[in-house]
Parts: sequence; structure tokens; C-alpha cells
Amino acid sequence: MGTMILKTIEAAPRPAPRRLAGALIAAAGALTLAAQAIGASVDALARPAVGAALEGGLIATLATAAGAFPVLLARNISARGIDTLLGFGAGVMLAATAFSLVLPAIDAAGTLGFDRFGASSIVVAGLALGALTLLGADRLLPHEHVEHAPASGGNRIARVWLFVAAIALHNVPEGLAIGVGFGQESLGRATALASGIAIQDIPEGLVVAAAIVAAGYGRSLAFAVAAASGLAEPLAAFAGVVLVGVFGAMLPWALAFAGGAMLFVVAHEIIPESQRRGHQTLATLGLIAGFCVMMLLDTALG
Repeated sequence: MGTMILKTIEAAPRPAPRRLAGALIAAAGALTLAAQAIGASVDALARPAVGAALEGGLIATLATAAGAFPVLLARNISARGIDTLLGFGAGVMLAATAFSLVLPAIDAAGTLGFDRFGASSIVVAGLALGALTLLGADRLLPHEHVEHAPASGGNRIARVWLFVAAIALHNVPEGLAIGVGFGQESLGRATALASGIAIQDIPEGLVVAAAIVAAGYGRSLAFAVAAASGLAEPLAAFAGVVLVGVFGAMLPWALAFAGGAMLFVVAHEIIPESQRRGHQTLATLGLIAGFCVMMLLDTALG
């Protein structure tokens, strides 16, 4: 048996010297690229922008919790007030998308050498990619929409976690936008973006907590779930700022991607939810007010 194995080994074809040298060169190149990527990641983590992005994400988380806090005190929350606040949040996110993501993305593409048409084309592609990614996640990941909030009875624990998954999914593009925003050179514009998203998170936290209470769950659980849903934002903000720090040429793509994702959330979730109970006028006025406030923040701080 041993003799047969030796003969088999001896009979096996030996790699040609050129192939062996090529494999060694390829392996050395891969290791070099990996080392450079690791070094760039470490450098990116050391940038002040990372800390600022995490801080912005944590402030957004606290804003979500602050918005959910009234469910612990108030017995009834007006549907008119909720819809007005939802419209306000939608306006804030629309203005943030336009002034803090889309326009900076066009400028960032221009600094990379693209003309106006090429820069705009990159941003259009990034917007479409962000929206389609959120659409795919919305279709593929199991979750409950706000308008289909889990009813009492049945497998309540499982449905609560589906509801939490939906909330966290909608918070990811907001956190990503914060991180990518701080990956820019304009600290004022990034601060305005993070502030606008935090403002928007206040009514969002209230809506989520109120929906869970209306579905028959306890107020403490509703507050805890709504507050915990905001934790997705600092995590996504960290990922966004590190990505831009490591791959600087991706800044216009990242800004546009975040903008497309936010547009999808606004159009697919927030605006329909704000108008489904017959308070379209209040929701629309809230949207206009939110847009104006965010535009003022962006132009004043940016």
C-alpha cells in the first residue's frame, strides 16, 4: 500500500516553474492589497470623522427614545398630531436628501474629474441603486409594516420581533447617511444632516411606540422596542464613515446611495403612513414645514 502511494505521488504532475512563480506573485500581490486595506481601515478608524459620525448616530438614537417617551405618560396620543409629525419628518428627510446628500454627491463627483453630466449620471445611478437595495430588502426580509402592526393574540413575541426588524431596516439608511455625511469635508453640512435626521427620529419614535401600544402591548415594552430600534443608526453611521474613509473615490456613490435609500423610505413608508387616516392636509403642511426647517439648517450650518 505504501509503495503504491509513493508511486502515485511520484507519478503526479509537478507544477511548471512559471506557474509556481505566477502563483507566488499573485499570492504576494493579494497579501499586499490586504495589508494596504487593513492599514487604510486602521487609518480611517483613527479619523476624527469616525467619532463625530458615531456621536451623530447616538444622538439620533436618543432622539428616537425621546420621541417614544410620551407613551409612558400619555394615555391617548392624537392621530392628528402623529400624522402632522410624520409629515414633518418626511419633509426633513426630503430636504436632507436634496441639500445634504444629492448636491454634495454631484460636487464630490466633480472633484474626481467628471463633468456635470457625468457627475449627475453617477448620482442618478447611486440613487437608483440605493432605492432598489431598500426595495429588495423590503421584499426579501421578513418584517411587519407600521400599517400592519401586530395584533394582539397569536404568536406575539415572533410578531414583535418582525416589527422591530422593520423599524431597524428603516433606520439603516438614516444612519448610513449620517456616516457618509461626516465622511465629507464639510463638517457644517454633516452636522446639519445629522441634526435633521435626529429631528425626524422624534416623531418616528413616537409613531413606533404608539403603534405597538395600539396593537395591545405594554407601554414599557413599546418604549423599550422603539428606543432600541434606534441602535441601528450608530452602527450604520460607523459603517458609512469607515467605508468612505477607506475608499475615498466612493464618496459620490455613497452619498447618492444613502439619498436613494432615504427617498425610498420617505415615499414608501412615511408619506403613505402620514396620510392614510384622513389627515392629508395636516400631513402636507407638516411636510412643507419640515422641508423648510431642514433647508434652513443646511444652508445656515453648511
